[in-house]
Amino acid sequence: MLGYIDSGEAQGANLRVDGRSFSVQGHEKGYFVGPTLFDNVTPEMTIYKEEIFGPVLSVVRVADYASAVDLINRHEYGNGSAIFTRDGGCARRFCEEVQAGMVGVNVPIPVRWRSTVSAAGSARFLAHSTCTVTTACVSTPE
Repeated sequence: MLGYIDSGEAQGANLRVDGRSFSVQGHEKGYFVGPTLFDNVTPEMTIYKEEIFGPVLSVVRVADYASAVDLINRHEYGNGSAIFTRDGGCARRFCEEVQAGMVGVNVPIPVRWRSTVSAAGSARFLAHSTCTVTTACVSTPE
């Protein structure tokens, strides 16, 4: 985990929240990593390309909606993605166009351990038994 954080810094991502000094009271000698947030991550970076099984979030910025959908659909693993919007039409379009195992609208979804469309390791066998996408949507009044 620490190697991924070091790699993100070395490759030029902006480290906004550093979880390397995280400590749990009573377990100070434990191997814990706290929440870690990178901004301005690019698709060439290791922290973007590889699945990180830990509390590391990478923010990738794109110019427009079409670029975002393209970026999501080109990722090797395609486990999950979310959009935050007040536009119902945009939300429906996102759910239809994104190729991911889980799609969230206005919810920060966790990425589940399955993928129906990509090479997410040993979960690939699920592509033969289901082609459904789980969509979570929260609608808030204006």
